Amino acid sequence: MKSLFVLVLGNTEVSLIPGISVAGATPELTKLTPPADAEYLFYEKPRIIDAIPVTPEGHPTPAIITKAARELANFSILVVRGGTYLAPLVPHVHISSAVGRDFRREPALPEFGEIIRTAKLLGEELNKTTIEELVIGESTPGGTTTAQAVLWAMGYDARTSSASPENPQSLKEQVIAEGFKRAGIERGQLKDNPLEALRQFGDPMMAAVVGLALGFRKNIVLAGGTQMLAVSALLRAIGEDMSRFMIATTKWVVNDRSATLIETAKEIGIITYAADLDFSKSEFKGLRDYENGYVKEGVGAGGATWLAVKAGFSPEEVSAKVGELYRRLMEMKSP
Repeated sequence: MKSLFVLVLGNTEVSLIPGISVAGATPELTKLTPPADAEYLFYEKPRIIDAIPVTPEGHPTPAIITKAARELANFSILVVRGGTYLAPLVPHVHISSAVGRDFRREPALPEFGEIIRTAKLLGEELNKTTIEELVIGESTPGGTTTAQAVLWAMGYDARTSSASPENPQSLKEQVIAEGFKRAGIERGQLKDNPLEALRQFGDPMMAAVVGLALGFRKNIVLAGGTQMLAVSALLRAIGEDMSRFMIATTKWVVNDRSATLIETAKEIGIITYAADLDFSKSEFKGLRDYENGYVKEGVGAGGATWLAVKAGFSPEEVSAKVGELYRRLMEMKSP
């Protein structure tokens, strides 16, 4: 099956709330994470910032997994700017520069309709090609909080994951409660109005992926963790047949007991794939810590591994290639 890997970039002001996201060394640096992730897939290191995106504890971006899978399987990557502060310094398709707002203060995505329409046009063009499958990954700091808000607004009793071993679930719930109060709604009140849930609480990545899926009518792998549950729920609610969709993630998201990936996926009616990567024997603590609940997923890591496995490579080979890339990064940092 001819597949295309699509990386959708998004920013939301929610990532600037202290403690909500570790997809960057500081909340302010999460503004740079999506373009830096995209650039790292093409270069030895990002161009927009002279560093690899890391958590506050120094754990590397999951883009290292996607890059490793790509170096093995040599699949094509299409970068899509769904809505970010800055454009990546790589070839990409521009959908929007609209960043998701802090939904505690105002509707998150007043531009959602335009984002969906523009992304749908891209999906329709891709639909005319010989591509049979889109594998859509994302880089959206703060996106697990917007995803949980959308899911709750639509009536799902879901909990999203986190790039930290200590999922800031209580903070997420506090932020979501403030957003619901601002919007004047209760949990589940937007069950029959999914696009209003997206407008009030979503992020540009969600809108862009929904649009792509509406335009591209063949198979779609939603390559991400619990953020793709919100995308799946939106697609189901607007009448899409979930049999052409799959969520591809990593074992670390599936094993996250603070989240409900498998349970919520079953409720939505979408199948899942979990990449069985293993960094437990890595020589690098930054990678071994993935096994302790750090990072888990992002930048389409699970979907990229899915493509590598389909191309004949094992998860062990992907894990080994990640180690090689990390060693290269460490050597670049050395004086």
